[in-house]
Amino acid sequence: MDLNKLFRNIPETIVVVSPEYKILEATDAYLETTMRTRDELIGQNFLEVFPDNPASDASKNVSLLRQSLDNALHTKKIDYLEVLRYDIPKPEALGGGFDIRYWEASHTPVLDDEGNVEFIIQRTSDVTEREIARLALSESEDKFRFMAEAMPQLVHTSNPDGDFTYLNQRTVNYTGLPLKELVGSGWQQIIHPDDLLGVLERWGKAKENGVDFQTEVRIRDKDGNYRWHLVRSTPMRDEKGTLIMRIGSSVDIHDSRLMVQELLDSNEQMAQLSDQVQKAYEKAEAERRLLKDLIMKAPAFCCVLKGPEHRFELVNQNYQNMFPNRDLLHKPVDEALPEVLDQGVMELLDNVFNTGEEFVVEELPFKIYQPESGQYDLHYLTFIYQPIVNENNKITGILVFGHDVTERVIYRQKLQALTND
Repeated sequence: MDLNKLFRNIPETIVVVSPEYKILEATDAYLETTMRTRDELIGQNFLEVFPDNPASDASKNVSLLRQSLDNALHTKKIDYLEVLRYDIPKPEALGGGFDIRYWEASHTPVLDDEGNVEFIIQRTSDVTEREIARLALSESEDKFRFMAEAMPQLVHTSNPDGDFTYLNQRTVNYTGLPLKELVGSGWQQIIHPDDLLGVLERWGKAKENGVDFQTEVRIRDKDGNYRWHLVRSTPMRDEKGTLIMRIGSSVDIHDSRLMVQELLDSNEQMAQLSDQVQKAYEKAEAERRLLKDLIMKAPAFCCVLKGPEHRFELVNQNYQNMFPNRDLLHKPVDEALPEVLDQGVMELLDNVFNTGEEFVVEELPFKIYQPESGQYDLHYLTFIYQPIVNENNKITGILVFGHDVTERVIYRQKLQALTND
């Protein structure tokens, strides 16, 4: 058996270095991933051939790589590297510069008969797409929070039942109450007792009919003073028209209202003040629409599954495009997508929901049924199942976020086939 040929064709990104960190051998998968030939690597210093990216402080990790190799060399035990960004220099033929990469790696020392380290095996996993997707999702959330926190209004969101799920820091500062006392139905305690009943009645009608809610109400500040606010919430719906949440804000109109009262008492300049209030409302409405658009924009396919039956509660357009002409919302996964039953998907979802442990997978083969042809199309998906936890630390659902990487996998397979030929 040709062991050297066998090693080179292992479908893993593996490189072998000496105790002096000279590159001794590498798999074909490693060469492809690092965009190098065997002649360019063998005999070279491992740390020098892949230097830090001088243009990015986020990719200066040669010291971390050296530390992990040193640990494996001196302890003679496997050393694991957490996810780190380590950009790869691109050959001049490919344009030069550096290719942004994220990696997970392990360094395994191999000992000789006398117990000395003979060489070190590095096994890496390129997790660039997963980390970029995670960063993109985090960036979208950060943008929403940044805008909500930057707005001069008291901003809130609520679920379809009317329970507040988010309030910006301006609301916390204004009321002087911690966030945990305001979420859910806690917001009712800051409403003036004389206004609360009317607010609840109007809120109930708006919730029942799924329409905009607007009212003027007195809200208590941190000093115990009640000031008049114009409160407005707008229902947010998915592409099927189903109410999924509400976005609202409160604008302090106390001074304006007092002015109105004075004008009413004197019967002067009422029309001018009405115009000012309308402009304030229009400005708040424009900012609210911008927040609504941000929430549903995601750079990949995304859905939210609720409850132990994994019922679709929210599906973005990229996710729906994978299953055209199928009704997904409010249906359990196994009912809406029966092809998942024999592909292990339900077991993965049950494990995430029951244990609270996120599940990440890269290039998972998945067969999607095409009703028009009666055939199954093979796709490759990279995605994450992230448990959704409520304020009581109870798992209520699962967030699915990922990318269809079928074209990339097929392209790589073709390259590998050409290389093997």
